[in-house]
Amino acid sequence: MNFLAHIFLSGESEKIRIGNFIADAIKGNQWEEYEPEIQKGIHLHRAIDSFTDEHSLVLQGIERLYSTQGKYASVAIDIFYDHFLAKNWQKYHLQDLHTFTQNFYGQVQENFSLLPPKIQYMFPYMQKQNWLYHYQSLKGIERVFEGMSQRTKFPSNLLNATECLRENYMLYEQEFEEFFPQIISFVEKWQKEWKNQNPPL
Repeated sequence: MNFLAHIFLSGESEKIRIGNFIADAIKGNQWEEYEPEIQKGIHLHRAIDSFTDEHSLVLQGIERLYSTQGKYASVAIDIFYDHFLAKNWQKYHLQDLHTFTQNFYGQVQENFSLLPPKIQYMFPYMQKQNWLYHYQSLKGIERVFEGMSQRTKFPSNLLNATECLRENYMLYEQEFEEFFPQIISFVEKWQKEWKNQNPPL
């Protein structure tokens, strides 16, 4: 799951969305520095990642990509799934994708001072280029992979990831459509457990 899916799965709470959005830049126990709803978003992000990384449908997609993407196969799958969510957005959300993304950008701006420096640096590019909205097109995710390939610590073949998606497009989409309702159900269950066991670690 990449940015769009994480934000979608956060529900309507602004602070939970912010926590989920910044979670990858929060290391160890740094989450303790934030207010409770942001803490919840950080923990939710980690729970989503754990569920996703261990799921058989996701793992078989990663295995299919491994020969061309190596250690970045899981990164590519995350982007693929955001693409399918954006492309099929109306199946999952009543609000149109453009309005949803613009509302989220506004929420991030209102909470900008809470963002870790890494996210403060990245966000203006995300907003200006409207990454979340453009995930719906292959050209959009191609640009995402181009940017990522310039920032990876190790040599990658992410520039070729969109071509890998094209080659097995229907198969990846089928896996996403089977997986996504399961992650939605997982998050609903996690939210209930959080209320009973704050936090459900």
